[in-house]
Amino acid sequence: MKNVSANAYAASGVDLNAAARAKLRIGEIAKSTYGRGVASAPGGFGGVFDVDPNSDYLTVSSTDSVGTKLRIAQAMGRHDTVGVDIVNHCVNDILPAGAEPMYFLDYIGLSGYDDELIAELLTGVAAACVENGCALIGGETASLPGIYHGDDYDLVGFIVGRVKREDLLRPESTAAGDALLALPSSGLHTNGYSLVRSIFDTDNDPSALRDILPRGRETLGEALLQPHKSYLQQLQPVLGKVKSLGHITGGSFAKNVPRALAPNVGAALDASTWSPPPVFAYIQEHGSIEDEEMFNVFNMGVGMIVCVAASDVEFLLTKLGDAWVIGEATGYDGTGQRVEWRV
Repeated sequence: MKNVSANAYAASGVDLNAAARAKLRIGEIAKSTYGRGVASAPGGFGGVFDVDPNSDYLTVSSTDSVGTKLRIAQAMGRHDTVGVDIVNHCVNDILPAGAEPMYFLDYIGLSGYDDELIAELLTGVAAACVENGCALIGGETASLPGIYHGDDYDLVGFIVGRVKREDLLRPESTAAGDALLALPSSGLHTNGYSLVRSIFDTDNDPSALRDILPRGRETLGEALLQPHKSYLQQLQPVLGKVKSLGHITGGSFAKNVPRALAPNVGAALDASTWSPPPVFAYIQEHGSIEDEEMFNVFNMGVGMIVCVAASDVEFLLTKLGDAWVIGEATGYDGTGQRVEWRV
């Protein structure tokens, strides 16, 4: 097991600050392409496009990859769960616009055609598409031996959904005093795996993946392969009472909660309102990771933040079942931390 230094995520190869700078530049470049149909600016979870001004619907699209969770799948010799991951991640990225998925496309890149691997990946993709009510209508399987080596492969997803114009969720509708609810994750989902791999050195010695986690029968590897949870079926019936949604993915709370809020709104979150699943404590202990970095890298057991009017809290808590109040929206003047923690 490696000795992981401070600022461990950057040391493992993922620099969140560099990523933020790159995305700012990407956003500026992308703006030069915008035409009449673009209905959302960079920074949202999904891109909103007005295909037909006479239609009742707007389209919402997104794309993402499973990331280095694929290395854990390789080490475990199991590849169907990452197919579920990519679909559910993409579904959750268009859900903050209030959108329902219509269709999905996949990209698989690998060093050479492996029928069994491809079939296993697509079994997971197809199962998640059925669960989310969207069609798998196409994709690309690319054999690139000069790019991918040995057992390397990549899995990327593209999703298109729709939302009625009057039902489009807008972060601008949020205000100080709104309540912030949390929905539990099923584990790490699809973020933080470069840090995990660095802590346990799984690329060189995957034996740590067989370790049994405290207070359970699950191995570390099994916990790490838990599929990314979809929140579509849980949230769809109550979207009319929701002001905005924040999908807690890369960059965790500090990056993703502000994406669900108006520019003059911040968030005060209370870490004492829940207990993260045991896998996070296990990672933190073995990597000697500071609390602040854990909450900046991992979702810590929170997969979605739901912003609602304070008057609707009890209704939403009843309907959502496993949600809890994690904090509240606050005023934000543009200085200091936009997301603050209260304990």
